[in-house]
Amino acid sequence: MNHNNYIKLEFPSKSINESFARSTVACFAARLDPTLEELGDIKTAVSEAVTNAIVHAYPDTVGKILLRAKITADNAIEIVVKDNGLGISDIDRARTPMFTTGGEERSGMGFTIMESFMDKLHVRSIPGKGTTVTMRKKFSIRMGGK
Repeated sequence: MNHNNYIKLEFPSKSINESFARSTVACFAARLDPTLEELGDIKTAVSEAVTNAIVHAYPDTVGKILLRAKITADNAIEIVVKDNGLGISDIDRARTPMFTTGGEERSGMGFTIMESFMDKLHVRSIPGKGTTVTMRKKFSIRMGGK
């Protein structure tokens, strides 16, 4: 029997909501009994994905960000961050370290950071329609974790 558990949030693309999204996913992931390092990895990856949506998808307006997370039967968390913003015309270029469309104050390392902290990263985007970032991280089953 598959006992998936999930959450679904929708919030405005305001920078004050980044920490809320990051903390919510971390609390949700706690049932997987992650180490502090693993929890930090999840929080950082979610922070980068949400910040990308805030900065790049909606640079001049406030839009909606949809965040979904689910616990899978194989002791993993799958996180989806979706926007309906500008979209990315060249995903490969956007995933290149140090590339940014966000100005000098942006590092251009968001996708690289997400990829390094998660086991899988998939980016799908349609210019003018939005971007969906899907991340996955599997956890070892430890004593006390369910």
